[in-house]
Amino acid sequence: MSDGYTVAILGATGAVGTRLIQQLEQSTIPVNKIKLLASYRSAGKKLQFKGQDVTVEEAKPESFEGVDIVLASAGGSVSKKLLPEAVKRGAVCVDNTSAFRMEEDVPLVVPEVNEAALYNHHGIIANPNCSTIQMMVALEPIRKAFGLKQIIVSTYQAASGAGQSALNELYSEAQDYLDGKDMHADIFPTKGDEKHYPLAFNLLPQIDVLEDNLYSHEEWKMIHETKKIMLGDMDSPEIKVTATCVRVPVPISHGESIYIEVEDKSATTEKIQELIRQAQGAVLEDDPKHQIYPQPINAVGKRDTYVGRIRPDLENEGAFNMWVVSDNLLKGAAWNTVQIAERLVADNLVHN
Repeated sequence: MSDGYTVAILGATGAVGTRLIQQLEQSTIPVNKIKLLASYRSAGKKLQFKGQDVTVEEAKPESFEGVDIVLASAGGSVSKKLLPEAVKRGAVCVDNTSAFRMEEDVPLVVPEVNEAALYNHHGIIANPNCSTIQMMVALEPIRKAFGLKQIIVSTYQAASGAGQSALNELYSEAQDYLDGKDMHADIFPTKGDEKHYPLAFNLLPQIDVLEDNLYSHEEWKMIHETKKIMLGDMDSPEIKVTATCVRVPVPISHGESIYIEVEDKSATTEKIQELIRQAQGAVLEDDPKHQIYPQPINAVGKRDTYVGRIRPDLENEGAFNMWVVSDNLLKGAAWNTVQIAERLVADNLVHN
């Protein structure tokens, strides 16, 4: 066995891919060799890993020969095509797309919540949706202590959740608006849909396509991913979950207004605050007397999930409201992906 692992980053030049490189540099994973993979359009570009230039290669099945760990964020269709090829060649893959999340034999993992699911992997582990991840970090300590009957979440999701081109569109629209020009939209609310609307100085209550049941696919994902992560069954009736997902003109970091009903009525605001204070990956920012609460602008570049505005629902016993914020490109994507890989290495679930 060598002293380190050969790690490939698939989608290395994207918004999440560049952050995967940064998070891997800072991780506990001993990296012996790094491979940066992307589309043929990006092949030949040079990026840095730990101060050294690394040439980006075109991603092909043979790119994964000798690779131990793959960190992927290149789009669902690319993951579907290439990750099984990587597994055939002996790699363990952590995928940041929705391609495998709902497959029964693929663990869907937030390390603070269900690390044990990693022991059941068959070569591919899925990184959950960014908005689901931060909600799980905030709610799992409460579920363990008091049980959960119901979750109602409204999200305030940043433009960068739709990719770098979407973030660029927000900036362009904002400048046009300030210059008194007409705003032009090509991407929001979702690129493949029939109509597009400006996000700058606006709110869009649609993320991803709208399903026949009137929910957006993003809302569907939050509902079923929550059940799979917490209960091991995407259709479990044990916890009722519903979501309304809204895109907001914030560059980075998602906000979530979350209403919960607990089973154990001994829960109090103070007890929940203490649970968050002690929870791994969570930071309590909850001092209303001094206007201390989570803000997206303060979460940018941080790995933690910030929780505040915890308060009892005055109309329903055993119900509470809270406000949760996290950097969607880090904990919601790159850091959670690398964190999973760290746990795989630490638990001896990947071999070099």
